[in-house]
Amino acid sequence: MSNLSVDNLLGIKYLNKSDLNLIFKTSDNFKEIINRKIKKVPSLRDVTIANLFFENSTRTKLSFELAQKRLSADIVNFSSSGSSISKGETLIDTVNNILSMKVDMIVMRHPNPGASVFLSKNVDSCIINAGDGTHEHPTQALLDAYSLIEKIGDLKNRNILIVGDIMHSRVALSNIFAYQKLGANVTVCGPKSLIPKSIESLNVSVETDFRKALKNSDAVNMLRIQNERMSNSYFPSIREYVQQYGLTMSLLNSINKEIIVMHPGPINRGVEITSEVADSDQAIILDQVENGVAIRMAIMYLLAAKLK
Repeated sequence: MSNLSVDNLLGIKYLNKSDLNLIFKTSDNFKEIINRKIKKVPSLRDVTIANLFFENSTRTKLSFELAQKRLSADIVNFSSSGSSISKGETLIDTVNNILSMKVDMIVMRHPNPGASVFLSKNVDSCIINAGDGTHEHPTQALLDAYSLIEKIGDLKNRNILIVGDIMHSRVALSNIFAYQKLGANVTVCGPKSLIPKSIESLNVSVETDFRKALKNSDAVNMLRIQNERMSNSYFPSIREYVQQYGLTMSLLNSINKEIIVMHPGPINRGVEITSEVADSDQAIILDQVENGVAIRMAIMYLLAAKLK
């Protein structure tokens, strides 16, 4: 069996195309397993995984836990509220205390960008980044790319559009890295105030006209406005944002081609996307959720094979 080129999953930018293909191929096997009557395999029966979530999460946390249970791993769940971190303990001390209980792998979501990279340099464990601030969300990008390949095949020379709050989105950055490694062309779209000035250095196109951007796209990934990360107002009103960047069925129908619609969740229905679009045949949002379990199973399985 081939091996990943990395010992941790810290971000898509640290992976190569062979890593992506290996993860996708392994996910195919696990997807077949989780669609059986008996969905559990003993692959990680002797592995203990700690889930450290320093930020609220529903889908990602549930998806990781379900993936771990499907692989028969032992699980420890940690929440920062009421923990020693609230009493002043450092992140490194907290993690080292957990590792001293013979934990093999850490899955961590943290509000600070680069937290997982910092941790990987300071503790002796396998680290999986489940989202770090506005930096990266590698497992989301992997499941997005995997879901899109399932739907339209090879992404080489495909045009993929990412719309919304690019500035505050860790999904956007990981998506850009993943799609480009797979040969796709990436365009970002949204109000100028929500697109980082340095984004073009990543070799992406920038478009502020949503309709124009859609006409040139094979798939569109709609991102929500991340109000929890905003300290200022970045556009006049939600109503104006919806008028310019909300995806409606009438807008989709006015473009004479089928465009795959994606969303990492949570969806703000009626803001970045209408219910009619979210529930349509063009949307693969629930496929993304299902594939998230298989992708996370594959990642933990492949990284566990490299444990010392």
